[in-house]
Amino acid sequence: MSANKIDKKITGFKVVSAEEKAQQAEQAAEQAKQSLERVHEDLARPEFLMGSTYKIKTPMSEHALYITINDIVLNQGTEHEQRHPYEMFINSKNMEQFQWIVALTRVISAVFRKGGDINFMVEELKAVFDPKGGYFKKGGKFMPSLVAEIGEAIEQHLKHIGLIESDELDEHQKALIASKRAEYEAKKTEAAAAAASDAVNDASAGASSSAEFPPDAQLCGKCNVKAAILMDGCYTCLNCGDSKCG
Repeated sequence: MSANKIDKKITGFKVVSAEEKAQQAEQAAEQAKQSLERVHEDLARPEFLMGSTYKIKTPMSEHALYITINDIVLNQGTEHEQRHPYEMFINSKNMEQFQWIVALTRVISAVFRKGGDINFMVEELKAVFDPKGGYFKKGGKFMPSLVAEIGEAIEQHLKHIGLIESDELDEHQKALIASKRAEYEAKKTEAAAAAASDAVNDASAGASSSAEFPPDAQLCGKCNVKAAILMDGCYTCLNCGDSKCG
Protein backbone atom coordinates (compact mmCIF):
# COMPACT_ATOMS: atom_id res chain seq x y z
CA MET A 1 0.00 0.00 0.00
CA SER A 2 1.43 3.42 -0.95
CA ALA A 3 1.44 6.29 1.56
CA ASN A 4 0.16 9.78 0.76
CA LYS A 5 2.07 12.74 2.20
CA ILE A 6 -0.13 15.36 3.87
CA ASP A 7 1.25 18.89 3.39
CA LYS A 8 -1.65 20.79 4.99
CA LYS A 9 -2.81 20.89 8.55
CA ILE A 10 -5.55 18.37 9.36
CA THR A 11 -8.67 20.23 10.50
CA GLY A 12 -10.91 17.19 10.87
CA PHE A 13 -11.50 13.64 9.77
CA LYS A 14 -14.26 11.12 9.42
CA VAL A 15 -14.20 7.35 9.17
CA VAL A 16 -16.32 6.23 6.22
CA SER A 17 -18.42 3.25 7.17
CA ALA A 18 -19.01 0.27 4.89
CA GLU A 19 -22.63 1.36 4.51
CA GLU A 20 -21.58 4.84 3.37
CA LYS A 21 -19.07 3.35 0.92
CA ALA A 22 -21.81 1.17 -0.54
CA GLN A 23 -24.11 4.18 -0.80
CA GLN A 24 -21.41 6.23 -2.57
CA ALA A 25 -20.77 3.36 -4.99
CA GLU A 26 -24.49 3.10 -5.66
CA GLN A 27 -24.74 6.83 -6.33
CA ALA A 28 -21.76 6.68 -8.69
CA ALA A 29 -23.33 3.75 -10.52
CA GLU A 30 -26.61 5.63 -10.81
CA GLN A 31 -24.83 8.71 -12.21
CA ALA A 32 -23.04 6.51 -14.74
CA LYS A 33 -26.37 4.92 -15.67
CA GLN A 34 -27.96 8.32 -16.22
CA SER A 35 -25.15 9.30 -18.60
CA LEU A 36 -25.60 6.22 -20.82
CA GLU A 37 -26.62 6.75 -24.42
CA ARG A 38 -30.29 5.91 -24.98
CA VAL A 39 -32.70 5.75 -27.90
CA HIS A 40 -34.86 8.85 -28.30
CA GLU A 41 -36.75 10.65 -31.05
CA ASP A 42 -33.90 13.07 -31.82
CA LEU A 43 -31.22 10.39 -32.11
CA ALA A 44 -29.66 10.74 -35.55
CA ARG A 45 -29.55 7.68 -37.78
CA PRO A 46 -25.95 6.45 -38.21
CA GLU A 47 -24.55 5.71 -41.65
CA PHE A 48 -24.20 2.02 -40.72
CA LEU A 49 -26.72 -0.18 -38.91
CA MET A 50 -26.43 -3.86 -38.00
CA GLY A 51 -29.35 -5.92 -39.27
CA SER A 52 -30.96 -9.37 -39.15
CA THR A 53 -33.46 -10.87 -41.59
CA TYR A 54 -36.13 -13.42 -40.69
CA LYS A 55 -38.12 -15.49 -43.20
CA ILE A 56 -41.84 -16.15 -42.73
CA LYS A 57 -43.51 -18.75 -44.95
CA THR A 58 -47.21 -19.30 -44.34
CA PRO A 59 -49.67 -21.71 -46.02
CA MET A 60 -51.78 -18.65 -46.84
CA SER A 61 -49.43 -17.53 -49.63
CA GLU A 62 -46.98 -19.12 -52.02
CA HIS A 63 -44.56 -16.25 -51.42
CA ALA A 64 -42.55 -15.79 -48.23
CA LEU A 65 -42.16 -12.59 -46.22
CA TYR A 66 -38.70 -11.36 -45.28
CA ILE A 67 -38.52 -9.24 -42.13
CA THR A 68 -35.39 -7.13 -41.72
CA ILE A 69 -34.72 -5.39 -38.40
CA ASN A 70 -31.83 -2.94 -38.23
CA ASP A 71 -30.22 -2.13 -34.87
CA ILE A 72 -28.37 0.88 -33.57
CA VAL A 73 -25.42 0.13 -31.25
CA LEU A 74 -25.52 2.19 -28.04
CA ASN A 75 -22.50 2.94 -25.82
CA GLN A 76 -20.23 1.23 -28.31
CA GLY A 77 -16.89 0.05 -26.96
CA THR A 78 -18.00 0.15 -23.30
CA GLU A 79 -19.22 -2.51 -20.88
CA HIS A 80 -22.74 -1.13 -21.43
CA GLU A 81 -22.72 -1.71 -25.20
CA GLN A 82 -26.21 -2.73 -26.33
CA ARG A 83 -28.01 -3.23 -29.63
CA HIS A 84 -31.44 -1.63 -29.90
CA PRO A 85 -33.92 -1.95 -32.82
CA TYR A 86 -34.06 1.22 -34.90
CA GLU A 87 -36.12 0.35 -37.99
CA MET A 88 -37.93 -2.55 -39.65
CA PHE A 89 -38.73 -3.48 -43.25
CA ILE A 90 -40.84 -6.30 -44.73
CA ASN A 91 -40.39 -7.46 -48.33
CA SER A 92 -42.33 -10.02 -50.35
CA LYS A 93 -43.33 -10.85 -53.92
CA ASN A 94 -46.92 -11.00 -52.67
CA MET A 95 -48.34 -7.50 -53.14
CA GLU A 96 -51.84 -8.28 -51.81
CA GLN A 97 -50.91 -7.22 -48.26
CA PHE A 98 -48.52 -4.43 -49.33
CA GLN A 99 -50.57 -1.48 -48.05
CA TRP A 100 -51.08 -2.60 -44.45
CA ILE A 101 -47.60 -4.13 -44.24
CA VAL A 102 -45.99 -0.78 -45.13
CA ALA A 103 -48.19 0.94 -42.56
CA LEU A 104 -47.31 -1.66 -39.90
CA THR A 105 -43.55 -1.39 -40.49
CA ARG A 106 -43.65 2.41 -40.27
CA VAL A 107 -45.56 2.32 -36.99
CA ILE A 108 -43.24 -0.32 -35.51
CA SER A 109 -40.14 1.60 -36.64
CA ALA A 110 -41.55 4.72 -34.98
CA VAL A 111 -42.02 2.79 -31.73
CA PHE A 112 -38.43 1.52 -31.98
CA ARG A 113 -37.09 5.08 -32.34
CA LYS A 114 -39.30 6.39 -29.55
CA GLY A 115 -37.17 4.53 -27.00
CA GLY A 116 -38.15 3.05 -23.67
CA ASP A 117 -39.64 -0.39 -23.19
CA ILE A 118 -40.67 -1.88 -26.54
CA ASN A 119 -41.37 -5.42 -25.33
CA PHE A 120 -45.09 -4.70 -24.96
CA MET A 121 -45.41 -4.49 -28.73
CA VAL A 122 -44.55 -8.19 -29.10
CA GLU A 123 -47.48 -9.26 -26.92
CA GLU A 124 -49.85 -6.87 -28.71
CA LEU A 125 -48.96 -8.28 -32.14
CA LYS A 126 -49.06 -11.92 -30.99
CA ALA A 127 -52.59 -11.35 -29.64
CA VAL A 128 -54.00 -10.47 -33.10
CA PHE A 129 -56.35 -13.19 -34.45
CA ASP A 130 -57.35 -13.65 -38.07
CA PRO A 131 -61.17 -13.93 -38.38
CA LYS A 132 -60.64 -16.53 -41.13
CA GLY A 133 -58.67 -18.70 -38.70
CA GLY A 134 -54.96 -19.20 -38.09
CA TYR A 135 -52.54 -21.81 -39.39
CA PHE A 136 -49.83 -24.20 -38.27
CA LYS A 137 -46.27 -23.27 -39.17
CA LYS A 138 -43.48 -25.77 -39.75
CA GLY A 139 -42.81 -27.69 -36.54
CA GLY A 140 -46.47 -27.76 -35.51
CA LYS A 141 -46.78 -24.36 -33.81
CA PHE A 142 -50.14 -22.64 -34.22
CA MET A 143 -50.18 -19.04 -35.41
CA PRO A 144 -53.47 -17.14 -34.92
CA SER A 145 -52.57 -14.69 -37.72
CA LEU A 146 -49.81 -13.41 -39.98
CA VAL A 147 -49.50 -10.35 -37.73
CA ALA A 148 -48.92 -12.69 -34.77
CA GLU A 149 -46.06 -14.40 -36.62
CA ILE A 150 -44.52 -11.00 -37.38
CA GLY A 151 -44.72 -10.33 -33.64
CA GLU A 152 -42.98 -13.65 -32.96
CA ALA A 153 -40.19 -12.72 -35.38
CA ILE A 154 -39.68 -9.45 -33.51
CA GLU A 155 -39.65 -11.38 -30.22
CA GLN A 156 -37.02 -13.74 -31.63
CA HIS A 157 -34.88 -10.74 -32.58
CA LEU A 158 -35.23 -9.08 -29.17
CA LYS A 159 -34.10 -12.34 -27.56
CA HIS A 160 -31.16 -12.50 -29.98
CA ILE A 161 -29.88 -9.04 -28.98
CA GLY A 162 -30.60 -9.51 -25.27
CA LEU A 163 -33.58 -7.18 -24.73
CA ILE A 164 -35.84 -10.12 -23.81
CA GLU A 165 -34.66 -12.96 -21.63
CA SER A 166 -34.62 -16.28 -23.46
CA ASP A 167 -37.13 -18.87 -22.22
CA GLU A 168 -35.09 -21.93 -23.17
CA LEU A 169 -35.64 -25.07 -21.13
CA ASP A 170 -33.05 -25.96 -18.50
CA GLU A 171 -31.23 -29.31 -18.45
CA HIS A 172 -33.67 -30.83 -15.94
CA GLN A 173 -36.68 -29.94 -18.11
CA LYS A 174 -34.97 -31.27 -21.25
CA ALA A 175 -34.17 -34.56 -19.48
CA LEU A 176 -37.77 -34.87 -18.25
CA ILE A 177 -39.18 -34.29 -21.73
CA ALA A 178 -36.73 -36.80 -23.24
CA SER A 179 -37.77 -39.48 -20.73
CA LYS A 180 -41.48 -38.81 -21.34
CA ARG A 181 -40.98 -39.03 -25.09
CA ALA A 182 -39.04 -42.29 -24.80
CA GLU A 183 -41.75 -43.76 -22.56
CA TYR A 184 -44.48 -42.66 -24.97
CA GLU A 185 -42.73 -44.09 -28.02
CA ALA A 186 -42.08 -47.36 -26.19
CA LYS A 187 -45.81 -47.70 -25.43
CA LYS A 188 -46.68 -46.91 -29.05
CA THR A 189 -44.25 -49.58 -30.23
CA GLU A 190 -45.81 -52.16 -27.92
CA ALA A 191 -49.29 -51.27 -29.14
CA ALA A 192 -48.16 -51.50 -32.76
CA ALA A 193 -46.59 -54.91 -32.18
CA ALA A 194 -49.88 -56.17 -30.69
CA ALA A 195 -51.83 -55.44 -33.89
CA ALA A 196 -50.29 -56.12 -37.31
CA SER A 197 -52.49 -53.63 -39.12
CA ASP A 198 -51.58 -50.88 -36.68
CA ALA A 199 -47.92 -51.75 -37.15
CA VAL A 200 -48.19 -51.27 -40.91
CA ASN A 201 -49.98 -47.96 -40.48
CA ASP A 202 -47.45 -46.71 -37.96
CA ALA A 203 -44.54 -47.72 -40.21
CA SER A 204 -45.94 -45.93 -43.24
CA ALA A 205 -46.79 -42.85 -41.21
CA GLY A 206 -43.29 -42.74 -39.76
CA ALA A 207 -41.72 -43.01 -43.21
CA SER A 208 -43.76 -40.19 -44.72
CA SER A 209 -43.81 -37.80 -41.77
CA SER A 210 -41.02 -35.34 -41.04
CA ALA A 211 -42.79 -33.83 -38.03
CA GLU A 212 -40.71 -33.10 -34.98
CA PHE A 213 -43.41 -34.49 -32.66
CA PRO A 214 -45.66 -37.57 -32.81
CA PRO A 215 -48.38 -37.28 -35.50
CA ASP A 216 -51.16 -37.85 -32.96
CA ALA A 217 -49.92 -35.11 -30.61
CA GLN A 218 -52.47 -32.51 -29.50
CA LEU A 219 -52.17 -28.72 -29.44
CA CYS A 220 -50.52 -27.47 -26.23
CA GLY A 221 -52.46 -24.66 -24.60
CA LYS A 222 -49.30 -23.04 -23.26
CA CYS A 223 -46.89 -22.89 -26.23
CA ASN A 224 -49.41 -23.44 -29.08
CA VAL A 225 -47.39 -26.33 -30.54
CA LYS A 226 -48.92 -29.71 -31.52
CA ALA A 227 -46.68 -31.55 -29.09
CA ALA A 228 -48.95 -32.61 -26.20
CA ILE A 229 -49.14 -36.39 -25.71
CA LEU A 230 -51.39 -38.37 -23.37
CA MET A 231 -49.27 -39.88 -20.58
CA ASP A 232 -50.52 -41.38 -17.31
CA GLY A 233 -54.02 -40.04 -17.85
CA CYS A 234 -53.04 -36.41 -18.64
CA TYR A 235 -51.36 -34.46 -21.42
CA THR A 236 -47.65 -33.60 -21.31
CA CYS A 237 -46.10 -31.21 -23.86
CA LEU A 238 -42.89 -32.43 -25.49
CA ASN A 239 -42.02 -28.88 -26.55
CA CYS A 240 -42.33 -26.75 -23.40
CA GLY A 241 -42.76 -29.46 -20.73
CA ASP A 242 -46.15 -28.22 -19.54
CA SER A 243 -48.12 -30.99 -17.80
CA LYS A 244 -51.26 -31.24 -15.68
CA CYS A 245 -49.77 -34.26 -13.93
CA GLY A 246 -47.63 -32.02 -11.76
